[in-house]
Amino acid sequence: HVELVQSGGGSVQAGGSLRLSCKASGLPRDSNCMAWFRQAPDKAREGVAHIYINSGLSYYAVSVKGRVTISQDNAKNTVYLQMASLELEDTDMYYCETNLDEGGSGWNGADFDYWGKGTQVTVSS
Repeated sequence: HVELVQSGGGSVQAGGSLRLSCKASGLPRDSNCMAWFRQAPDKAREGVAHIYINSGLSYYAVSVKGRVTISQDNAKNTVYLQMASLELEDTDMYYCETNLDEGGSGWNGADFDYWGKGTQVTVSS
């Protein structure tokens, strides 16, 4: 039974920080890539950041680069998204996703095999 359990969302004032966590369990094999996407109602899902588990290489959307860090703790099968200098535009539902095989794009949600239930981030002025 595959689970990606997310935690750490919430409400914060603009300029504040949050850390999201995503713990994977039950995967049939090791992840190739884990990513964070976000989506607001009536908007397309947007890739925020992703990390390749073996290499540790990470990539960020232009909109968050310099304010967000994705990291992994392989011993805990957990990926984190540390967000700082949060802006009103960062308000969204955030989803953790993972794919198990190489190939595909870390920016394309359709290339991921499993995803979490989402955690809300709300930034207020």
